[in-house]
Amino acid sequence: MKNKNLIVALLVGGASPEREVSKDSSRSIYNALINLGYDVKLIDPAYGENQPDEIEGFFAEKEYSEISSANYVDAVNSNLFEGIDIAFLGLHGKYGEDGLIQALLELREIKYTGSDVSSSSIAMNKEMAKILFNHFNVNTPKWISINKNFDIKDLISKIENQIGFPCVVKPNNQGSTVGLTICKDENSVEEAVSLSLNFSGKVLIEEYISGRELTVAVLEDKALPVLEIKPEHGLYDYECKYTEGKSQYIVPAEIPEEVAKFMRKEALTAFKALGCSVYGRMDFRLSESNVPYCLEVNTLPGMTSTSLVPKMAKAVEISFDDLIDKIIKLSL
Repeated sequence: MKNKNLIVALLVGGASPEREVSKDSSRSIYNALINLGYDVKLIDPAYGENQPDEIEGFFAEKEYSEISSANYVDAVNSNLFEGIDIAFLGLHGKYGEDGLIQALLELREIKYTGSDVSSSSIAMNKEMAKILFNHFNVNTPKWISINKNFDIKDLISKIENQIGFPCVVKPNNQGSTVGLTICKDENSVEEAVSLSLNFSGKVLIEEYISGRELTVAVLEDKALPVLEIKPEHGLYDYECKYTEGKSQYIVPAEIPEEVAKFMRKEALTAFKALGCSVYGRMDFRLSESNVPYCLEVNTLPGMTSTSLVPKMAKAVEISFDDLIDKIIKLSL
């Protein structure tokens, strides 16, 4: 089947805190789909049935109409998806990567890109993913989890006894370092937990691994070259992720070959442990003694101009357009 005979619904925006990042990813994906000759239909599920008339309406800073996660049901149930061959998920974060949009699309019997409902849900639940990492012997930092009914004195005691300072405090089900804080001592813990609770009902307090920031993408059950990130802020935070020039990227990473080989193997094990498919990105910290720690699995990694999966694909001579084409073909 030629590309021009395939109708692709590109899902853009969404209702998560990563809405603007999704728009950036989706613009790049949209351009690639057009270059590849696909018949593309833009849909922002957060708008429901009330969609913009113009292409730029989907990418504008000013909202076209009120956005809501409740609108997803109306959008997927509507005739917007009539005749669609596959939905390309340009969404990020909550309501995009957590299995909810995947479940709605499956109820409509519409194919979509990336991992299925269960693996998307598990990957978004950071604690559940880490439990599976442990089960499949994928090295991951030590952690504890709490909900809003926490006692600060008890929590600090647990951190000191089980994890130590510094530690990482982050929401259990957010991406792009949204709501994440590195706590150097007990004085900042309560504020950090309160911040994370704004984004999730459960918070992870994780062992901080001093070292380097690395990541490995998987495409078609093969691990791509390891990429190292050198963020300007020391922490690969939201600004460093999505602002041009705020981070340096080295691919292949300048690490011993045996370490790189082990990391690619760990990435593939983590990917399969969660039941993921088609493509994804596994984030790591590499300790000062060259021991890798898997932090999480991203089932819908970024596709912006600064994104990591396209950089790793390029290192093995897969262009951005070819990467998008592969994702569609594999998902079909």
